[in-house]
Amino acid sequence: MSDIVELKEDVSASDLYSEDLAPIPASGRTWNLWNITAIWVGMAVCIPTYLLASYMIKDGLGWGQALFIIFLANLIVTVPMIYNGHAGVKYGIPFPVLARAAFGIKGVHIPAIVRAIVACGWFGIQTWIGGLAIYAIACAVFNTPYVNFSEKLVFGQFAGFALFWCMNLFFIWKGTESIRWLETFSAPILVVIGLVLIGWGASQAGGFGVVLEQSAQLQKPTASLVADANGGNGLRLTPLKDLDGRVKAEEFCAVADASLLASGVWNTIPATGFDYPLADLGIAADAASVAVQFRKGEVTSSVVTATPPKKAGNRWLAFIAALTGMVGFWATMSISIADITRFAHKQKEQMLGQLMGLPPTMLLFSFVGVFVTCASLILFSDILVAEDAPWDPVSLLTHFDNRFVVICAQLAMLIATLSTNIAANVIAPANAFANAFPKKISFAGGGLITGLIGILLCPWWLIGRIAGLLITVSGFLGPVLGVMLADYFLVRATHLDLAALYKRDGAYNYRSGFNPAGMIAMGAGVFLAMIGYFIPALNWLYNFAWFIGFFVSFGLYYLLMGKLKTTGTGADTTKA
Repeated sequence: MSDIVELKEDVSASDLYSEDLAPIPASGRTWNLWNITAIWVGMAVCIPTYLLASYMIKDGLGWGQALFIIFLANLIVTVPMIYNGHAGVKYGIPFPVLARAAFGIKGVHIPAIVRAIVACGWFGIQTWIGGLAIYAIACAVFNTPYVNFSEKLVFGQFAGFALFWCMNLFFIWKGTESIRWLETFSAPILVVIGLVLIGWGASQAGGFGVVLEQSAQLQKPTASLVADANGGNGLRLTPLKDLDGRVKAEEFCAVADASLLASGVWNTIPATGFDYPLADLGIAADAASVAVQFRKGEVTSSVVTATPPKKAGNRWLAFIAALTGMVGFWATMSISIADITRFAHKQKEQMLGQLMGLPPTMLLFSFVGVFVTCASLILFSDILVAEDAPWDPVSLLTHFDNRFVVICAQLAMLIATLSTNIAANVIAPANAFANAFPKKISFAGGGLITGLIGILLCPWWLIGRIAGLLITVSGFLGPVLGVMLADYFLVRATHLDLAALYKRDGAYNYRSGFNPAGMIAMGAGVFLAMIGYFIPALNWLYNFAWFIGFFVSFGLYYLLMGKLKTTGTGADTTKA
């Protein structure tokens, strides 16, 4: 415990102090190496992780490339996460208190509340997903049809959402020790579930290599417009094939507008040749898009829109954009990791725990998502096009007829979603809201606010926009992390005045509670990271959002703090 600094001065009367925000004493550090590893396993094994590779495969990347990007991104984000977790172990303080040193006792509310709102959005999304699992269980128990939420919203989905919301609030109200118990209990179960799913796919679908070969079908557009021999547009079809190379669909219908499908003509798909001149299908040869649907017996596919193939872009820019998005997946946790590490015994435990828990688990469970989805293309005859591939495991389970399997699998999804939600999306915002009003809002009260905002953000609408949000989130939070690491390691050399973090008139009051260096550096990082979103010529800045924001804010903060010190307006960096 020699690396732990404890609070020796009584600052409990300060309005910046509360029991929930106070430093955790050495005697209260109950999380060991296994607990830190388990909490990351519990957070990483979730449905969004399962879906990550799908976004890149749909954009044309191979499964190996997608998994490499996911692993590399998580390895990258784990490094600053370990460094930012150092202060949590040494001083026992949560993120909002730690960030007072860099941003000021009032300035801290800007990054803290932004971090909290992002977490509230994720909380709502994860709670909605958990509610869908409850809804699927109810459908299996009462033998009623499952309605996919992407097609229609029904009362049962909202009822499941409300029930799962209450389950989350139970653990919030019980406090951090219940969270530690939940993560330790769920981690081994979740790893076993991932391995079982891989075993199921390999044994049922013809072997490991055979399954992965199916990923090539997911990379191609099911329908696209290509130039025909007469100079007009032709329709090229690439519906899914079975293991023997036969097209699964039997017929297709192509029309100029999706509203015409009900009266359209169904054409038999021949054994060979899938290019059709639009004129032969009764469609104008210069049509810019075509609506296509496939069927086999009574089974019909979703409607696919055929357009000209996208021009190949810069592969390196596409790679960096994907990498930035994957880094953004845990950008929130990278700035608030002290909320977790403050409960750890030693620096070595938080370092090894994060390194063992995050990158390998993200790689494993993303691979599970790819593998099981590819297996479903073989095993389920009612999946006719790549667009209907059941990437979402909740949708996947609706293809099973065995109700016992569905119920057991959905219970596993509930455990995975609950463990992720509590650790990743509740602790940080609860502390952030408590930090806004330390004497009035407790950790439990902050958790309740998180839950309520999660509802107001309409997660059933937000869930379909996850991919686009990841880069944006990383652009806002990369600069915050840059400022915090520059402050803690370069400016202060890991030495904080612990008592001053809880004082209105202490070293971290700066100028009326705001550190100008922190505000300017963070603002500059966000500006440069996000300007490419609004100016197409600078789009490359947006593709590098997390990296640009992090390094600009890191360097600028260090330079500005040096100038503040020379003018006598910098904070005291007295060793604790």
